[in-house]
Amino acid sequence: MSPLPEPQAVTAPLSTAALVLVGVVPEDPAACTTVRELCADLPGLVRSVGFREPAAELSCVIGFGAEVWPRLFGAPAPAELHPFTALDGVHSAPSTPGDVFLHLRATRPDLCFELATQVLARLGEALRPEVEVQGFRYFDNRDLLGFVDGTENPTGPAVARAALVPEGEHAGGSYAIVQKYLHDLPAWNALDAAAQERVIGRRKLDNVEIDDADLPTSAHRLLTTVTGPDGEELQIVRDNMPFGSPAAGEFGTLFLGYAADPAVTETMLRNMFLGDPPGNHDRILDFSRAVTGGLFFAPSVPALEALADSAPAVSTPDTPAAPGSDLGIGSLRP
Repeated sequence: MSPLPEPQAVTAPLSTAALVLVGVVPEDPAACTTVRELCADLPGLVRSVGFREPAAELSCVIGFGAEVWPRLFGAPAPAELHPFTALDGVHSAPSTPGDVFLHLRATRPDLCFELATQVLARLGEALRPEVEVQGFRYFDNRDLLGFVDGTENPTGPAVARAALVPEGEHAGGSYAIVQKYLHDLPAWNALDAAAQERVIGRRKLDNVEIDDADLPTSAHRLLTTVTGPDGEELQIVRDNMPFGSPAAGEFGTLFLGYAADPAVTETMLRNMFLGDPPGNHDRILDFSRAVTGGLFFAPSVPALEALADSAPAVSTPDTPAAPGSDLGIGSLRP
């Protein structure tokens, strides 16, 4: 198998600071042009800001939603890219507006802040921000519920296998699912540690797995373990970050899962919200409420460079389209 094209910073190690932006591109060809120009200039912006402190390892991933892809690029969208599927069970996972996704990471929050400022200044009215989350690493990689987060992330060569499309036109790219969860910490903290551990499926202090036989089938660890037809566990790369405002009483987790196939992440979410079997929902959702949801595709570096130079084909009265040819975005699948 030939080497994969260079990916964006999808497989970068977990950082101590992150900033995630999700925005909507107006129905305006000029806005689409501005976004494509940013695709070409983004690596230079990252270098300019990151050069102030190279050791901070500033990086940025940009991804695009299914509905904006044909407007931006005209080229066929990645095969598995589609609008995020809302889930309605005992608890709901909403699908919320989002055309462009930006994931900024560094060891210092000021670099993420500066890069986001520069990016939004470049985009101007071409992007209407819908979600902004400034995350931080909390103690020993714990979430605000007090448990270590991301323990099941793959390591070594398995990271690329889990996160990157292995072949085809979009090889080296990655599907990202992004959700913002808000926690009811007073209700969660009213549980004793043993009850919390049964919800999560791990011991709180040392992060060791609790034996499956000693857990309810609704434990978070069990419902988010997905296996393929051959029984092998299917993995994703999580880059979750806590966020919050003590003064506002807001405490949450930004869930971000990169995957070579979004169906893996979607299966985990269906198990959580709808149950496996149906009705056996993840009890963590009794304390954590999903308020946003989006699915995006982050192209490889060379694909992003090529897409920056592309534009949808537009026929005009002076240059009619040939019979049977594509007539613009209406002929492309969403």
